[in-house]
Amino acid sequence: VYTMKIVLYLGVFTPKTSKCIIAFTKPFAKVNTMTNLETLLKEMTLEEKAALCTGAGPWTTKPIERLGIPGMIMSDGPHGVRRIPNEYTWEGDALPATCFPTAACLASTWDADLMYTLGQALAKEAIALKVDVLLGPGINMKRSPLGGRNFEYFSEDPFLAGKMASHLVNGIQSLGVGTSLKHFAANNQEYRRFSINAKIDERTLHEIYLAAFETVVKNSKPWTVMCAYNKLNGYYGSENYHLLVEILKKKWGFEGMVISDWGAVHDRVAALAGGLDLEMPGPNDRRVKAVIEAVQNGTLDEGTLDESVRRILATVFKAAQTPKGGTFDQTAHHELARQIASEGMILLKNIGILPLNKPKQLAVIGAAAKQAHFQGGGSSHINPTIVSEPLAAIKHFADGAVITYCEGYTEKENYDQVLIDEAVNQARSAEVALIYIALPLEKDSEGIDRSDLDLTVQQIALIQAVCAVQPNTVVILNNGAPIVMGEWINAPAAILEAWTMGQAGGDAIAEILFGKVNPSGKLAETFPRKLSDTPAFVNWPGSHREVNYGEGIFIGYRYYDTKDIPVQFPFGYGLSYTSFAYNNARLSATSIKDTEKVAVLIDVTNTGKMAGKEIVQVYVHDKKSVLIRPQKELKGFAKVALEPGETKSVSIPLDFSSFAYYHPDHDRWITESGEFEILVGTSSRNIHARLGLTLESTLQLPSTLDISSTIFD
Repeated sequence: VYTMKIVLYLGVFTPKTSKCIIAFTKPFAKVNTMTNLETLLKEMTLEEKAALCTGAGPWTTKPIERLGIPGMIMSDGPHGVRRIPNEYTWEGDALPATCFPTAACLASTWDADLMYTLGQALAKEAIALKVDVLLGPGINMKRSPLGGRNFEYFSEDPFLAGKMASHLVNGIQSLGVGTSLKHFAANNQEYRRFSINAKIDERTLHEIYLAAFETVVKNSKPWTVMCAYNKLNGYYGSENYHLLVEILKKKWGFEGMVISDWGAVHDRVAALAGGLDLEMPGPNDRRVKAVIEAVQNGTLDEGTLDESVRRILATVFKAAQTPKGGTFDQTAHHELARQIASEGMILLKNIGILPLNKPKQLAVIGAAAKQAHFQGGGSSHINPTIVSEPLAAIKHFADGAVITYCEGYTEKENYDQVLIDEAVNQARSAEVALIYIALPLEKDSEGIDRSDLDLTVQQIALIQAVCAVQPNTVVILNNGAPIVMGEWINAPAAILEAWTMGQAGGDAIAEILFGKVNPSGKLAETFPRKLSDTPAFVNWPGSHREVNYGEGIFIGYRYYDTKDIPVQFPFGYGLSYTSFAYNNARLSATSIKDTEKVAVLIDVTNTGKMAGKEIVQVYVHDKKSVLIRPQKELKGFAKVALEPGETKSVSIPLDFSSFAYYHPDHDRWITESGEFEILVGTSSRNIHARLGLTLESTLQLPSTLDISSTIFD
């Protein structure tokens, strides 16, 4: 028996509101969910079908009591459940939930299995909080490090983003909670995000901005896909037939429903015709009436409306099969958040100071040590169950050391010499100084792109002044996207990238600093030396309501490595407290057809004195191609745990997709016969082994190009 929440609004007046909300439940008639959809569809009136395609409130679909159709509750994500208590209103604080690290940190773990575990934890919390669909993950590419929402997205690389997100989706949906893959597509900036027209050629679109979506849709079958606000090649994401129907539903075979980002629909009839099934939020009687009139006057085929209703009903009843309510283990999930944070943090620099060896006096400096900067701003903001204070964690692990604290800077960007002088005095008398630096919230927030890649003037001056008197200084960074360090990178003895680290990140930092955990994170995005080096620099953020993706397929390391541009830290980079040796690199075959698989094998040995985890990365280089390709592309990775002196043989598979690129003339992914180089390394710039492979393409393609003058070596 399904139940729904009926909300009545009565006209009573109070100082704060003119509405009194009374909620009660009423049983529905039992419906045979999946097998009776067609019968149910025939029984629905035009008015009911139109109403079902627009939400009944900010967080729920339209229930239809007459036919036993329940509502479906959705909640913001993607790194936690932001459940507003009443799904029919915008009002009220979100219920407490675990704030896990944001996607920037998640991707830096390079641990797909850990993403599955995270997904199941998110699902358990969604079930406890009576949520049917979690609005995430977000997998847009990090075209520029200036993107205001980059902390919510995984990577600059579609292979890494696709694999991590696919495992996360699998974990969530394994327990009967739906996901909403977002934002489809090309939501890469906040500037004019509601109206900007992203101009992207078809090859770049498929290879870079759609590739991760394609991976997740085909491998993990998310229940829903959320359209983006922006236009893509002249059409809003909510009305883009080429994107939503021709590519997503027909070419990729997506069987779920397409929902709008909240407020992304401009024309409800055009959106239905363009493949948008569900408009959120609601209610919106004007939109419903427009759909009814369009069917009645023949401007909208009722079959198109029926297709959207069919997809919505299938998702609603799938969600209803999972009983909701109960509790979740807050302590266990907090511990999982700590584990993920520690696996995603990256040791960027270490000149012999870390791990700390029982220091007698520590100077802890920086506002972020007291007020943990653990998530970004905007719709993903979670009400955490508990927050680990970084300073308290240091005191716990410092084993009786004398610890002083000073603020060093404030959230505002004002310069304050008094705060710097206080920090210098404390650092001078300490054995080690720990500087906690967090970007101001406006530099890590949905709705606002960053204007630069710098820390504040106060923060830079603080680092330089403290390091001048205390060479044993460690800088801990809390940020959701790369920063440049040109002015101060040589000053500290160590730099730890701690990201927007989730509610347990304070403990994770302390465990790494004191060697309880060996850092194993690797960068999922390049840290450039300066903003003007970035691939999209001359085309960012666009003008006249349009942005041209003129860099094409060359974003992130694809650009820096092909152009041989020096970077601050390369894609895939990260240090450890131990060392690893790579030996006996080999392929399972040196010549294959593109219908076959090949394994890349290499022996990895922990040559240090501490247990640790290494991330083996496999890149593919096409020696000769009809269309120009990047110098290398990530096509495989594995995270391996090793005890001191232990050796493991790592095997990483490659298949058709590892060698293919998207050819716009053929409107598909193709391979070409020829020679490839398989690169095994620890970053895109640190390659340990190069292996030759001959590929035979079995594709029978019509000749549409005169390739005699277009071969690229």
